[in-house]
Amino acid sequence: MKDYKLIAKTFAGLEDVLAKEVKRLGGKNVHRGKRAVFYEGDLEMIYRSNYYLRTALKVLKEIDHFQFKNVDQFYLKCKNIDWSKHLGLEDTFSIDSVVVNSRDFRNSMFTSLKVKDAIADYFREKQGKRPNVDTDNPDLIINVHIFQNTCTISLDSSGESLHKRGYRIKQGDAPLNEVLAAGMIMLAGWYGNSDFMDPMCGSGTIAIEAAMIAQNIPAAKFRKEFAFQNWNDYDQLLWDKITEPSEKREFRYTIYASDISAGNLLNAQTNARRALVFNKIKFAVADFKDLPIEMHNGTIITNPPYGERLKSENLDSLYQMIGERLKHHYCGNEAWIISSAKESMKYIGLKPTSKQELFNGALECNFNKYEIFEGKRS
Repeated sequence: MKDYKLIAKTFAGLEDVLAKEVKRLGGKNVHRGKRAVFYEGDLEMIYRSNYYLRTALKVLKEIDHFQFKNVDQFYLKCKNIDWSKHLGLEDTFSIDSVVVNSRDFRNSMFTSLKVKDAIADYFREKQGKRPNVDTDNPDLIINVHIFQNTCTISLDSSGESLHKRGYRIKQGDAPLNEVLAAGMIMLAGWYGNSDFMDPMCGSGTIAIEAAMIAQNIPAAKFRKEFAFQNWNDYDQLLWDKITEPSEKREFRYTIYASDISAGNLLNAQTNARRALVFNKIKFAVADFKDLPIEMHNGTIITNPPYGERLKSENLDSLYQMIGERLKHHYCGNEAWIISSAKESMKYIGLKPTSKQELFNGALECNFNKYEIFEGKRS
């Protein structure tokens, strides 16, 4: 099978985790970029990337890479691509463009328009007709990335963002993206080797992703559609082989998920049932300050309110309570907390042993690690 140049997109801060995932899957010539990992692989690798990668948002297949001097030359180079390899007259397409530091292209809309014109003119000259644009449900999604005077044109193999796993139907007011949740768990180095807890679980995303990681359930097991299924070289037999049910990895520990809101917990339970991990998670309606769960040598990862989308009457006292609860009830465990409320995080009162910068949507967050021990650190 032919190897292609592939690009897996992710969030800032998760590039190294994604690069390790790609290497484990068998990607070749893997190197990290900004919010992306570049690698090589065949059609099977494209399918496997979409099905297994937990920290990828999109998987793109490069079809051309060129430099241009001006808009006219850009248009001609786009028109010179053999679009008939990828697109038929009856197919529809859409164009997704990103422009960074370009003198010639001020915005992505103008870029997309130029590529659309080039494709339309290519087909008119060759076949007298042109395929139609469909921004809602296209057969082919074309990704255009311009940096200064360099352009990369790729086919989007994923379609909808890969964080849409297919198991979440219920969510709270400030749901955590599934890719970010999985990335946080993997940054913490937890792969099912101890007990795990999220004491402010919301709609359950962190606990569910942990249960899927612990049992080696593929990230996209519950997803119905991928853009590559519309490609003219789609191989159904190969896809069937990749998605054949495999044995779950045995998980001997416990995942705890609790929340002060009964409504949130009901949503979390519903989502866990859809992800077929309900029996691996112990759920409880409880305020963290009263949570009776005992845990030793485990990992705690949580996403408390930031005071942005979720309003807390006194954010500082909430974070102080989190710190006191960790210190007095969860010694001997490791805790990881993500928050954009960086001033309030100081009220946790514990010294972080590591800090990682991550983004939850547009919010710049700290993802802090706390090793919780008795007495003072020696």
